[in-house]
Amino acid sequence: MSAKKITVVGAGHVGATCSQLLSQKELAKEVILVDIADGIPQGKGLDQWESAPIEGFDSRVSGANEYESSAGADIFIVTAGIARKPGMSRDDLLKTNANVIRSVSKEIARVAPDSIIIMVTNPLDVMAQVAMEASGFPRERVIGMAGVLDTARYRSFIALELDVSIEDIQALVLGGHGDTMVPLASYTSVSGIPLTQLLEQDRIDALVERTRKGGGEIVAYLKTGSAYYAPAAAAVQMAEAIVKDKRRILPCAAWLQGEYGFNDLFLGVPCMLGENGLERILEVELDADEQAALATSADHVKSTVEALKAIEAGG
Repeated sequence: MSAKKITVVGAGHVGATCSQLLSQKELAKEVILVDIADGIPQGKGLDQWESAPIEGFDSRVSGANEYESSAGADIFIVTAGIARKPGMSRDDLLKTNANVIRSVSKEIARVAPDSIIIMVTNPLDVMAQVAMEASGFPRERVIGMAGVLDTARYRSFIALELDVSIEDIQALVLGGHGDTMVPLASYTSVSGIPLTQLLEQDRIDALVERTRKGGGEIVAYLKTGSAYYAPAAAAVQMAEAIVKDKRRILPCAAWLQGEYGFNDLFLGVPCMLGENGLERILEVELDADEQAALATSADHVKSTVEALKAIEAGG
């Protein structure tokens, strides 16, 4: 099962890795890499297509500067915008990336009005809202990639700590994509064994903190960019769940309308992903501390939205 066409917007490290993974998994007959930089998407697309005889995939990969070749695409994975540099927070990217995402989203709505948008650009929760408003799409068709990445980082750190396979680790990270994210230790287990039975609380707390700072840790190492292998893998996992109608339960940024007590904001929550995009949001029970942490995360997202409004109003 595959889509007819999937477009990745932005031919930087994240976008190019996305298009390669989409092609290798043959999730679409056509994979298109779109970027405003002349020659970059065309060159990377051609390079990836030339790997097809070796990797053994038949997804046709190509690059473009315009959106016409993406007409009728099923899914758009949006990675366009500037990346973080050392010392920058995700929120520092606010105004520049909001302008980019607004423009991109209008183009998507023009050439593929029935498509699904997976947002990757930071600050992610706010950019998803910008995309939804600019495209006019319903909430089912604009989903943010955050929790899948954050949960993957959490699981990877637990695997290192316990020296076990990542395949046996189940975990859940909710909230905004940033330092206020909420890794839920109460919903974390290793082959069904609660994490709290395997690690002392201080070690769990350390893993939670490392997860929250996971992106920044990589930025500090790279110095001239931010993570791309794991973010791309996370976005492609979401696309695969949609294309194959797998109805997977994945933590994603979704537009909340009363769920978890929040309204009119994107926040990371457990989502069922299928052929229609967001099929439904699952509400899990949270203890008082987890609910308070989620409220703090929601407040941070709201404040970032307000900051963007103030910037754009000239305030």
